[in-house]
Amino acid sequence: MSMIKELDKWHRTRLGLAAWSLVELGIAYGFASLSIDRGNLWWYLLTVIFFIRAVQNLFKLIRTSIHGRH
Repeated sequence: MSMIKELDKWHRTRLGLAAWSLVELGIAYGFASLSIDRGNLWWYLLTVIFFIRAVQNLFKLIRTSIHGRH
């Protein structure tokens, strides 16, 4: 469990938020490509979920860059 806590702690840093945003955008792009290619609604749903998560991380990154960590 200690490793999960360390990963969560790193995820809350600016570098972690930026890295996860890029990873989630890449996954969303992959699912978007699959959904367009195959026309499956589940792929579209996964695309939307990962895109929303990436945008949330980007907003958290901007907020921590402006206000700093509390």
